[in-house]
Amino acid sequence: MNNEEAVKNIITEKNEDECETIEDIILRYSERGMPDVRFYLSSNYCTKAASEILSWERGNVFLTTGFYVSGYAETDGPVGTVALAHALSKLGFRPVIITDEFCRGFFEMEEIKTIYIDLDNASESIDKLIEEYEPKGMISIERCGRNKYGTYANMRGEDIGAFTAPIDEMFIKYQGIIPTIGVGDGGNEIGMGKIAGPISRKLSLEPCVVPVDIFVIASVSNWGAYGIVAALARLCRMELVPKFEWVETFIKKTVNIGSVDGITGWQSISVDGKNMRTEYEILHALRKIGRKAINVYA
Repeated sequence: MNNEEAVKNIITEKNEDECETIEDIILRYSERGMPDVRFYLSSNYCTKAASEILSWERGNVFLTTGFYVSGYAETDGPVGTVALAHALSKLGFRPVIITDEFCRGFFEMEEIKTIYIDLDNASESIDKLIEEYEPKGMISIERCGRNKYGTYANMRGEDIGAFTAPIDEMFIKYQGIIPTIGVGDGGNEIGMGKIAGPISRKLSLEPCVVPVDIFVIASVSNWGAYGIVAALARLCRMELVPKFEWVETFIKKTVNIGSVDGITGWQSISVDGKNMRTEYEILHALRKIGRKAINVYA
């Protein structure tokens, strides 16, 4: 390659970086039709979610995750939730993770307050938690929510309600009282109720009907959480996007405890069928966006 070609490539790369948004990055490699419903949301929905978070009074924030797959929680959701929880802590919030038994042990190793909801008496438990913690906001990341039939269905349409604590009740009962954000990648997650019509028309599945105030879509829900963190990093001019090495280590730990890839069903260091090379690519791109805001470059 001669000097002229090298300069041309640098300019092209720079222009691509400048044009590509957070949303473009987290929608790479989509296999579930999320780009088809993108235009039913704000074009900069990650920044909108980050701005909403920054408007909240500093205090407790509830985060929920954990999607049941064949006896385990899947690898998509937990690491993104922890990444966002750590960012919230740095911004003065107190994150509290609300989940069920299939994620036991995932979050305590990161020293994050974790509360487990039983399948029975969930509604009463939720009311007590809201009264005790008075959350300033609630965020769901890859958490199954009920469809119009009241069923918690996986991507194959199978009812997993017997293994899914109805944490979505929290988002239904306190809608309009506590601000909410949701992250999803397939159609059956809490928050999809915001675009349930387009989901059912374009993706031919029965979507979750539980809405949130601001919804974030991504090819992988972890990436949606990272996208919110990148937007927070840019708005606050802080280093917040997690390093790949930490992400990979956390996923390995959860797999060792008991976690599976949601697509393959295997206990592997992968997420939704995507390997860690892809995870590195997404994180690297998001970290570049966050670093530009504070003039720090890799």
